[in-house]
Amino acid sequence: MWRQQRPGRLGRVWRRLQEPRGPILRWSAGGRLLVLAACLLVALLSSWPWLFEPSLRPGMAAPFERRAPADAVVEDRTLLDQRRSQLIPRTYVEVVDEEASHELRLALERQLVRLQTWASAGEERVEPISLNDAERAWLTARDDAQRRSWDMALRRALERMLRQGVVPSLAELQLRQAADLQLSDLGEAGAPPRSLGARLLSQTLSGQTNLRTDPDLSSRLIEKLLTKEGIPTIEVQRGDLIIRKGETISPQAYDVLDHFGMVSRGPSPRDWAGRFAEGLAVSAVMVLLMRRDRPSLEARQALLALGVLVTVQVLKLWAGVGAGPAVSPLALLVPPTLLISQGLGATAGLAWLAAAALLWPTPVDGIGEAQLLVGAGVAALSAVLAGRQRSRAQLLQLALLLPLGALLFQVLLLRSGLFSAYFREVGADGGELAGEAALMGVLVMVGLLLAPLIETFFGLLTRARLLELADQERPLLRRLSKEAPGTFEHTLMICGLAEEGARTIGADVDLIRTGALYHDVGKLHAPQWFIENQVDGPNPHDQLDDPRGSARILQAHVDEGLKLARRHRLPRSVADFIPEHQGTLKMGYFFHQARQRDAATPEADFRYRGPAPRSRETGILMLADGCEAALRSLPPETSDQQARDTVRRIVEARLRDGQLAHSGLSRAEVELLIRAFVRVWRRMRHRRIPYPIPARRGYPA
Repeated sequence: MWRQQRPGRLGRVWRRLQEPRGPILRWSAGGRLLVLAACLLVALLSSWPWLFEPSLRPGMAAPFERRAPADAVVEDRTLLDQRRSQLIPRTYVEVVDEEASHELRLALERQLVRLQTWASAGEERVEPISLNDAERAWLTARDDAQRRSWDMALRRALERMLRQGVVPSLAELQLRQAADLQLSDLGEAGAPPRSLGARLLSQTLSGQTNLRTDPDLSSRLIEKLLTKEGIPTIEVQRGDLIIRKGETISPQAYDVLDHFGMVSRGPSPRDWAGRFAEGLAVSAVMVLLMRRDRPSLEARQALLALGVLVTVQVLKLWAGVGAGPAVSPLALLVPPTLLISQGLGATAGLAWLAAAALLWPTPVDGIGEAQLLVGAGVAALSAVLAGRQRSRAQLLQLALLLPLGALLFQVLLLRSGLFSAYFREVGADGGELAGEAALMGVLVMVGLLLAPLIETFFGLLTRARLLELADQERPLLRRLSKEAPGTFEHTLMICGLAEEGARTIGADVDLIRTGALYHDVGKLHAPQWFIENQVDGPNPHDQLDDPRGSARILQAHVDEGLKLARRHRLPRSVADFIPEHQGTLKMGYFFHQARQRDAATPEADFRYRGPAPRSRETGILMLADGCEAALRSLPPETSDQQARDTVRRIVEARLRDGQLAHSGLSRAEVELLIRAFVRVWRRMRHRRIPYPIPARRGYPA
């Protein structure tokens, strides 16, 4: 029967569930200060608009009653903005675009060349333009002087028409009539040179334009029209009531109050302090969530997440003050979330997304709540999918599918009418939505191109990079297989044990596979000093006959392994397997020899310098490394229970020695690991049918 838990016990259970899954990596003092400074910068940017927020704004309740201190004529900015917004779509100034004019000149030249080729061919060919009998006769009868004169007349007529400007919507008949008037020097109306030239010019210009909109001239024209119509004003007499306390401030009342200097634009300390505290708390919680999910999080990796958040906040503010174009939540949220999720995991990506969405500083022009929700939804999907991508090719496919999916989703919303008010508010249509999706796709592709550099600089460990490092054709692993083949075979055996153990308890299989491949690379400094690489001849340790020297050689394989890891730029999470797979274990054989010679020999001189395993993955590898030799030496007739007892004795010794105290492995998980190791051993030691070996010819059977 279920018993009700006491509140204190429930609190302890809850706190235990919130604890990190392993010991947290300690940051240096400089790293902590940099992370704190980045959090403060995020908070400052998030609260920046409230440093310059007006004390009053339209729509809020008036905190006081005010009357006009003098007569005044106040500009009605609300009505002025309405008139300007009405004029902008239908008021623009076009100017001649020289590049477009040049293209049209080239098009005419190509037409003239085709006509001349047809006229000089002397045989039946397809006509480049429909001709009547009179025009055919004139073309075939003209000489070079007439051709040059006619071509020059068409060029001058085209130039005059281009200077006047050509619009694409003008009917071809109107173009032909205009061209005919320009070619009046070529004879009377209907004459072959004139009619053919007019038709050639009209076909060249039909549906084409050489005009473009000039924003500066258009803006001047709008201001001129506004001035001509008269600036809307509000006449105020001295003593008139502007606003009564408690009333909602209208836009006109706000303009009058602002005219008389009753609206202060200094900082609002209380609102600013609240926003600053909110920004600081959100960024700090984001870092704490990342450290809880990833105890090995480095300070530079937290700075990466905070730096990207700072960049996004700056872009939001830039758009919010009108200095830049309206930003798209898809472009601001999806690429960073995808990048952080690849390197730090889905939880870190979702934590960053939550912080970026919560700290949207001001209502950015053109951004509504629905658009923000769509961007956050697509970003959350990218965070979940990023951790499942196991190669660069799969990430590239994701970068192509995400923009397409976002575009289709928004088009469906637009067609369904569920958010019709939102789409009308932002003025979104199919073309604009496609542009946002394309921008997001470009930024995601740029992020994927820069990912290898970011991984190296910030020490990120993506799934794709893990699989690349596990390639046995990499130079360091190839060198290990050639120079220390026994160690390499030992490594592959441990890989099998550790992978099965990680898969059984739900640990990171890819990380433990890669870490296992590199855990003994330090033996390359002296392969012959390790038993698995010795074939014939005496053991070098017997010739050395110095237990302390032999212990230093064993410790050296850890130290040299860390040097090779730095030289080959192995990520920290992979390099940690090199010292932690030995932890602070005792070198029992050489310690026993030393004690036989000197009973006062301290045990600490014969222990590895560690550290002990600080993650489940390195703890699994330590157990696999300790059990591999024992399992390999078991005879074929050994039962599963005997194999489990052998493995359990080794594991219990590690537990009593305190090697797994900080690994995060529970007692139940250790038992599952024992059973997993035995399963791998049984697969490798399965029975085979004995085949009879035929006697060689000439030898007795």
